Amino acid sequence: MKAIGFKTSLPINERESFIMFETPVPEPKGRDLLVKMKAISVNPVDFKIRQNTAKDTVLETPKVIGWDAVGTVEAIGEGVTFFKTGDEVYYAGDLTRSGSNAEYQLVDERIVGLKPSTLSYAEAAAMPLTALTAWESLYDRLRINDQEDKGKSILIIGGAGGVGSIAIQLAKKISGLKVIATASRAETKEWCKAMGADVVVNHQNLVAEVQAAGFKEIDFILDFVDLNIYWDILAELIKPQGHIVSITGSATPIALNKLKNKSVTFSWELMYTRSMYQTDDMEKQHQILSELANLLDDGVIKPTLTQTFNGFTVENLKEAHRLLESGKTIGKVVIEY
Repeated sequence: MKAIGFKTSLPINERESFIMFETPVPEPKGRDLLVKMKAISVNPVDFKIRQNTAKDTVLETPKVIGWDAVGTVEAIGEGVTFFKTGDEVYYAGDLTRSGSNAEYQLVDERIVGLKPSTLSYAEAAAMPLTALTAWESLYDRLRINDQEDKGKSILIIGGAGGVGSIAIQLAKKISGLKVIATASRAETKEWCKAMGADVVVNHQNLVAEVQAAGFKEIDFILDFVDLNIYWDILAELIKPQGHIVSITGSATPIALNKLKNKSVTFSWELMYTRSMYQTDDMEKQHQILSELANLLDDGVIKPTLTQTFNGFTVENLKEAHRLLESGKTIGKVVIEY
């Protein structure tokens, strides 16, 4: 099969930042599915791993990345019970395994869902990673309860990005929260409104804009941009006994003591935790993707695809990475095979 990978970490404009190569089609065992790719999408995690995995070294075999995919089940391992050959599936994969930038991929069935039937391959490929991250942030970390928390406020930092786009929809349409999203450009503000945000504020003057919108303090905050930049602001805006979740990591230690007097809860969210550590509830991602497919098919949640490249080529993958690295993308970028 053909695959695209890299042997050393290079700027995306370098000729060998990605290379096409041939490698054997893997065989599924246990609970693995062998999936023939129809479309993949690109996320910020892709370019971050490409930039940092092979600095100042050259790998013996190219590393294949990519953590969003839709395709057809070609073969199954002996332990598979959820799927059969011919099923169309979508998933975000596993950081510890070879990625989706290839013609075929192995993936554990416990982190896979049936593709939403009403969506195109490209639309479906745009959904898994961002939707799983948003869902886990809201319901596994913040533990939003649709009855108790309806009407409470949530601030979403980075509303027009892939994860923010889904988090706005879930928070508003499923949980009935009052959604404040950050965006600074006219087109990103319009996108956040289209996703369902009640209020859109400029992240460059966040405290003043949130308070001017009528919110003295916020019940829940989701950081999808940069925890170090926003930490002091979040600590100021969060309501006593509120809850903050971040997906972004931290280059330097964060001052958790700033949350002490307010008894605020802070949580990390990493969508890959379940697959990386084979947690007892790993199958939850299969359940989330199945429920999400129903919401998409029923039109409750809108797909977030904004740009599609046609053809599994080095050039298209490079261009997708360039777009993501610019930090200016809205929604999701997909490559259709």
